[in-house]
Amino acid sequence: MNRIKDLRSEKDISQEELGKLIGVTPQGMGLIENEKRKLDTKIASVLADFFNVSVDYLLGKTDVKDKGRTIDEVLNEAMIGMSKEEYDKLSETQKKQIRDFAIFVKNQNEGDKK
Repeated sequence: MNRIKDLRSEKDISQEELGKLIGVTPQGMGLIENEKRKLDTKIASVLADFFNVSVDYLLGKTDVKDKGRTIDEVLNEAMIGMSKEEYDKLSETQKKQIRDFAIFVKNQNEGDKK
């Protein structure tokens, strides 16, 4: 879990300090950060709350770091070729199509890197 290590470093907190806050030993934190110990749901939830990120971000399922931000908030005019006002006027189906296409392109790009 390099993301956990990165977030911990950003907050300038040691494995020991973080472990005490969430009830995990420093060794346990090391195992979690090095993906040698499974991150259970309870610990993932506590870490996400502590760092104010989503569990999906911790697990690498999204690159949107800010908890609660949606792709609608991340999309910008340059990405979709329309203003925020124009985007807001779209139907939910149209917005979903844009989100789905953005995810498709992102996944396709990640496949190209392999």
